[in-house]
Amino acid sequence: MRILIVGGTSFVGRAIAWSAWHRGHDVTVLNRGITPNDLPEKIERLVGDREGDLSALAGRNFDVTIDAIAFRPLDVELLANALEDRGGQYLQISSVSAYRDPGLEGAGEATCTLWDDEGLDLEGPITGTTYGPLKAASERAARDSFGDTMTIVRPTFVIGAHDATLRFPYWVERVRQGGEVAVPGPRTNALQFIDARDLANFVVHGAEEKLTGAYHVAGPQPAGRFVDTVEQIAAHLAPPGTTIREISVERVVELKLAGKLPLWTGGESENVLALDSSLAISCGLDLRPLSDSVDDVRTWWGERAWPDHWLTGPDEARLLGS
Repeated sequence: MRILIVGGTSFVGRAIAWSAWHRGHDVTVLNRGITPNDLPEKIERLVGDREGDLSALAGRNFDVTIDAIAFRPLDVELLANALEDRGGQYLQISSVSAYRDPGLEGAGEATCTLWDDEGLDLEGPITGTTYGPLKAASERAARDSFGDTMTIVRPTFVIGAHDATLRFPYWVERVRQGGEVAVPGPRTNALQFIDARDLANFVVHGAEEKLTGAYHVAGPQPAGRFVDTVEQIAAHLAPPGTTIREISVERVVELKLAGKLPLWTGGESENVLALDSSLAISCGLDLRPLSDSVDDVRTWWGERAWPDHWLTGPDEARLLGS
């Protein structure tokens, strides 16, 4: 198949490009040409900006268009106008953040509710508050532009090598250092994630099988718990003598360190991180063990310096009360 990937060089888009190439497809990526990449030479690169010049798509035909970077409705509309009817099946990478938090854990695609546009500036800045509603609006724009035969993939936290957010790598590297590791509670907080490679393989498989509709792409099934997940990372990677210390929500808030503890959702569990992915699993989603993702990140990270925005040793000592 001729596959166009909008994005294609950073994390999720990169993983999709590699998966499609490994599966023997004719792959083209479209992006601004700024992000360094390690894609095979046989993958075609087109330079374009969906907020500016998309002339590189003129006269080009594709069997599938995979949109990895649709953040606003206008992004979708501009791409649809540039492709006209030459883009083939449209597949959008959305997010579970497009949902209002479900009332219960284990919600499926048919029972979740997308954010609406009420009070939303569709061309406004993307913030922690507007990200989810804008993703939901982008889904609606896709339906208007490409019809009901499109595919929507809604992952939760994406983990693995090449993660520009550096959320999951923090826990891998912190646990690797050993000692007493501060992990925010409560232990009941739900957590789901998806390895970028598993997400990519499902996306390409969905394109091959012409899957339509919306799919939750998240594991484990049933949902795991945040503290438990860090303990699993430690069991796989940490040196002897490492201990995991659960820290109360009150202490994290008191010390104003919530922003230094990635993947933590705060004092209450979010049901949007405990969704039912059985539909995607029945359609070919394969979830690798957490240890595989940990090893992937560890190899990729190597001996890089500790980023400035990660929790420092002195701040962790304050959390631990030492």
